[in-house]
Formats: sequence, C-alpha cells, structure tokens
Amino acid sequence: MNVVNAAVRVRGLVKNHGRGQGRVHAVDEVDLEVPEGQMLAVMGPSGCGKSTLLHLMGGLERPSAGEVWLAGRRVDTLSERALARLRRRSVGFVFQAFHLMEELSAAENVELPALLAGRSRREARRRAGFLLERVGLLDRARHLPSQLSGGQRQRVAIARALVNEPLIVLADEPTGNLDTAATLDVLRIFEDLRSAGQTLVIVTHDERVAATADRLVSMRDGMFVDDTWLAGTGTGWLGGLIEMEG
Repeated sequence: MNVVNAAVRVRGLVKNHGRGQGRVHAVDEVDLEVPEGQMLAVMGPSGCGKSTLLHLMGGLERPSAGEVWLAGRRVDTLSERALARLRRRSVGFVFQAFHLMEELSAAENVELPALLAGRSRREARRRAGFLLERVGLLDRARHLPSQLSGGQRQRVAIARALVNEPLIVLADEPTGNLDTAATLDVLRIFEDLRSAGQTLVIVTHDERVAATADRLVSMRDGMFVDDTWLAGTGTGWLGGLIEMEG
C-alpha cells in the first residue's frame, strides 16, 4: 500500500526501555499500515507492547528507531511543538481511565481540545453540543464528571476525542472499566464511527470489542504474532450481542 493511502503507517518501529542487560524491547521491529476508514483491534497479554505501540502512533512517545507516518507525513522527526500541534489536530485519544477534567462540565471537557487547537469559543461550543448529542449525552452537558456514570464519562471522553475531527482515533482499553451495558453503548458508538469512515485503532483485552473490528492483530513480546481480517463479521456480531443482552 502506498503511504499516502494510509491513515497511519509505521516501519521498523522499535521502542526500548532501560539500558544494557536490563533493556526491554517494548516494541520490536513492528511494521503496520492502517488504511483510512479501518477499525483495527490490537490484543495481547499485559506488558506485550500494545499501549506503547498506540502511544508511538499518536506521538505520545518517541520511538527508539523506525518511522511513524500520519496521512503521508512523517511525524516522529517533528519538534515537540510541532508534534503537540499535530496531536491536537489529527489524533483523538480515548483512555481506560477517561482523563476528564473533574472541575469542568461534560461540555467544557469536550470544548477544551478545540479551544487549544485554535477554534473560536462559539465553534468549540457548537462542536461539543453536536458530539454530546451524537453520544446521547446532550442532557448531561452541564454535569460534572463526578455526576456521571462510568459509561457516561467514557462517552464524554469519546466526544472529546472527536471534537477536532481527527484523522485517527486511538483508544487504549476503552471499555476496561465499564459494565456490559456501558460497553455496548461504547461499541455502538465505535460501530457508528466505523460506518461513517472514521479510522480507529483500539487496544483491548475484551474479545467483544475486538470482534467488532475489521482487522485484529495480536502482539507478544513487542512483536506481531498474528494478523487477521475480520471484515464483514463485526457488525453482525455486535448486532447479535446487542439483541442477546437486550
């Protein structure tokens, strides 16, 4: 695949922690291309390098070696300032622990990345309202995170990740703290995003989440050990689970 057709591409990616005999290869010579509009799930045991790979893709960590490309642009060589600007505008992050600002309302949490990216307050407010409605939380817009359930907080975090219309959404164990009902709510949102052409990379231990993806890669000891296309199965599987749970 030509690099310009991929939302994200990594080549020979290496991330080492420690030195000498204590050095650990968190990511070890990984190659990966994620086309625009694909939902990719990454699975593997704890400590295998899944989260590190996600952080390298999104510019939260620098690789020890190798290349990271977003939309045809190499980004691992950017300055810290340019990399921060790229993250704000092109990458949406969703974390297991939500990472919401507790002193801000749901709407203000969603607005904040838009304001940091240079959007006007009016535009940020408009985008926040649109996205909170999209995730079913417009009636909770003025609530603080402490007044929301875990599933609602995660939906706010997803809305926040989308506010700058990012090229790619990177989600690290996004359902890890959620019960079954809240997990299904999040899966519905991800399925809607995938159907609309959004690119998603999701690190997960949850087979229910992985089964909704177009493609599943498995990691062990910093390397890929399996790469399976699931296209055409995810939507039906999710529908069956929703029907069974409902």
